[in-house]
Amino acid sequence: MTRLPHRRLWWATGVDNLGTGAFTAAVPLLTVTVTRDPRLVSLVATAAYLPWLLLALPAGALADRCDRATLMWRAQAVQAALAAAIAVLAAGGRIGVPVLAVLAFGLGAGDVVFGTAAQAILPDLIARPLLPRANGRQQAITTVTQQFAGPPLGSALFGVAAALPFGLDAVSFAVSAAVVATLPRRARGEARRSGVSEGLTWLRRHRLLRTLAVLLGINTFGGQLANAVLVLLATQVVHVGARGYGVLLAAAALGSVAGGLVNARVVAAIGTRAALLTALTVNVGAFAGIGLSSAAVPMGAFLAVNGFATTLWNIVAVGLRQRLVPPALLGRVTGAYRLLGWGLIPAGTLTGGLVAHALGLRAPYLLAAAVRGIALLVALPVLVRELRDDVS
Repeated sequence: MTRLPHRRLWWATGVDNLGTGAFTAAVPLLTVTVTRDPRLVSLVATAAYLPWLLLALPAGALADRCDRATLMWRAQAVQAALAAAIAVLAAGGRIGVPVLAVLAFGLGAGDVVFGTAAQAILPDLIARPLLPRANGRQQAITTVTQQFAGPPLGSALFGVAAALPFGLDAVSFAVSAAVVATLPRRARGEARRSGVSEGLTWLRRHRLLRTLAVLLGINTFGGQLANAVLVLLATQVVHVGARGYGVLLAAAALGSVAGGLVNARVVAAIGTRAALLTALTVNVGAFAGIGLSSAAVPMGAFLAVNGFATTLWNIVAVGLRQRLVPPALLGRVTGAYRLLGWGLIPAGTLTGGLVAHALGLRAPYLLAAAVRGIALLVALPVLVRELRDDVS
């Protein structure tokens, strides 16, 4: 195993997200074997993301108070047990929407703890000037495994047996936990007396990061409003099968992989502000294109474009946060940022199911494009005024 700790984190991220990608494709496929009601399909997605609303601030405090590597591997050990439970229940044909929603909530809670600590730990493992490249590599391996390799693998395994992709996810969590457990430990005693809300207070006072967090919240609301019913749009309107659905997710991943590999250079070439505004604008057009697509090829192309732009946004936004936030506060500010940025995801998934039920399966993507476009126009004056290329 490599002695460089950030490379160990990179390998752990890849293994973990391979299983997560298989899980991502398999869960909606498993759900639609139980029900085809878009409201119930979106309920499972809502349960998976609800922990971001309920647990983001406590997870941020834990990331500052506890050893981050220990926190990460313990969260993954719990996730491995939950994924194994889904595999056993799916194999026996005894799983329903309520049980699946509860287990998805538990896995989502693990994601909150692991994801918050993982973003906060990277500056502990690598010099700050190297963070843009490291963030790009983390984004690339996440995308390759979670979106490119994992979904087709999960779809194919699901076609063989419903339990297989969930068993793969359990194994990937366990292996990743074992690798993360080898990362160096760092004491966090200076943060033990700090309050959970301190990160939220710091973020509220920082105009740029506060604006980015709110904008992220609106964008993720719109994104989940649309993506919660993507499996139904793909299978019932565009008429792709389970493997075709996995290929569509892989197309999104292909764009994200390209973004992870080159977007650090894009930011260096055109600047932070131009990169961020380009990403947000392209996202709006891509969502509209997905909603209007009548065949798999154009839908896959728009998904790829959206993946590229989303990666560009992530590299800029995560890099800004890692540079501008004091290290002792990074876990709590990341938790507060993700509370604002991801807290509306459950509302988005529920809204997506209701909109699809009332207006049809294309409507969520078109509505999401409109919501994202309006949010960008409202935030534009602040972004233009506050963003400076010399901070990237």
